[in-house]
Amino acid sequence: MTQTDSALPEPPTKPPQPALAGTPVEFTAALRALRTWSGLTYRQLESKAVAHGDPLPASTMATTLGRATLPRERFVDVFARACGLGEEEIVQWLQARRRIAADEPAPARDRADGDCGEDRNAPAGGASVPAHTPRWWRRAVALVGAAGIGVAATLGVGSLLHDAAPPAGLPTMPVTGLRMPAVGSWARIHPARTPELCVTEGRDRTGRYETAVAAQLPCTQAVLPQVFLEPLGQDLVQIQWHHPKYGIGCLTVLPKGPGRDLVEPRDDCADTNRAQQFRVEIFGPPAATRFRVRPVSTGRCLSLRDQDTTIGAEVVQGRCSGAADQEFLIELTPPPPTAAAGDSHFDRS
Repeated sequence: MTQTDSALPEPPTKPPQPALAGTPVEFTAALRALRTWSGLTYRQLESKAVAHGDPLPASTMATTLGRATLPRERFVDVFARACGLGEEEIVQWLQARRRIAADEPAPARDRADGDCGEDRNAPAGGASVPAHTPRWWRRAVALVGAAGIGVAATLGVGSLLHDAAPPAGLPTMPVTGLRMPAVGSWARIHPARTPELCVTEGRDRTGRYETAVAAQLPCTQAVLPQVFLEPLGQDLVQIQWHHPKYGIGCLTVLPKGPGRDLVEPRDDCADTNRAQQFRVEIFGPPAATRFRVRPVSTGRCLSLRDQDTTIGAEVVQGRCSGAADQEFLIELTPPPPTAAAGDSHFDRS
């Protein structure tokens, strides 16, 4: 893997500004941009909030920022404080939220440069973002859903970010073959041979490894955890599991021990952890839109243990063989309902 494979863009020195947000969608997009500007993970933001005496579970933040509705005022206050804003800046965010809640118009945008309000860089009818746009930044995108596969809509909210100077070289489409926005998407991952099954929380059937691992189960049993794909670079994602009780766990390939080659949700999520980075590649006939998922730490491929098609078969890493059990379907889905429960440790028995 080259240095650019996992390199993340550096955020601007000035935080995003909420004043020009005119709708709940734009306001939530600005909050997502604020999270990126902070440079903190959800876990780190949760710790910051607790330090300020305001518990805010990581799962609640992730779910709230994945929706297109106006967050509660208390959430905005605690979240902005955890991101590192001062009192005056927090007041600006709260005032913007109250204005939107009261259905008052946003201030007129500056069109001195001749822009008549049309975003010339926005793709027509697509869900991707311009190649020069860093993830979670100037073209912040909300997730909206239709029956079956969710459709991502590009929002022209670049002016929400004050004096942002995005670096070049970021992907137009984070994952080739998926209409996924730069902010990532809620999703379901299906083994291609058994599309009625979902990759979700299961157990090591040998009993050698006692905590939760990725396995294939009927999708009707896969309501929790909810899966979120967060882009880290071109065709590079972190696969997060969001659970209202156990919080956020990032799928991690186990290199050794009794769980060797299994994939476990770990709550020590980090964008730079290669064991939590997965390369998603189109695999097989182009019309099939099937994918192969490869852990960056090893370059191998995810598959089903012993090429098993039965319910409960574990997801493991192994040599990339081109076998059918290494093909997956990825279904983008609408944001889930806002999480209401607290957070805890993912490594549970």
